[in-house]
Amino acid sequence: MNRPLSVPGLEEFVFDLEEVIKERRSTRMFLPDRPVPRRLVDEALALAIRAPSSSNIQPWHLVFASGAARDRLVVALLREAHGRPPRVPVLPPSFAHLRRHLGAQVYGSMGIAREDTDARRTAVLRNWEFFRAPLAGIVCMHRDLGCVDAIGVGMFLQTLLLALTARGLGTCVQVSIAGYPEIVHAQLAIPPEFSVLCGLAVGYPDPAFPANNLRIGRQPIDENVTFLDY
Repeated sequence: MNRPLSVPGLEEFVFDLEEVIKERRSTRMFLPDRPVPRRLVDEALALAIRAPSSSNIQPWHLVFASGAARDRLVVALLREAHGRPPRVPVLPPSFAHLRRHLGAQVYGSMGIAREDTDARRTAVLRNWEFFRAPLAGIVCMHRDLGCVDAIGVGMFLQTLLLALTARGLGTCVQVSIAGYPEIVHAQLAIPPEFSVLCGLAVGYPDPAFPANNLRIGRQPIDENVTFLDY
């Protein structure tokens, strides 16, 4: 997957890109004691910032926390999660079945029955531990920007995920982290003009965790894509 490019190298590059896209998945448990080399993150960021954005304003703002900073954030998030639910966007009823289907696969892989509320609660709380990843990221965007600019942040984030995957790292994008924005702002001293969009867990996947072996399916292409020729 990480073979150096040859000259002209186009065919090899395309092959590697396809493999990385197929390999990327959401990691739901990391090896907490295996740190992420800063060099690999810097390399991935150097590629991610090449993502397109409207008027080239590059709307992404990313804060990484590791070590004591990451641990303080996790403690604060868990304390809040035990006290009240996160403020996350409500999923419209017509899409709720997709979340239920995903939950059934994830919890099923861990042997957690639907009626086992205690085990499910324990699993849910791992979100605010960043699934024990040693590197916790917070993806932000300036509050004055809108949906068009959020597209740019999304393209940056996807490019970053693929670049990290190519370097043997696991990732998980976490909307749950944005459910407690005031905690994130306070713990990481993020300026108030930046809105928290999501969290990003980065680390080495735990190979013994069953949910890390899941391959979540996708809808048929024609359910989301239309071609017109007239």
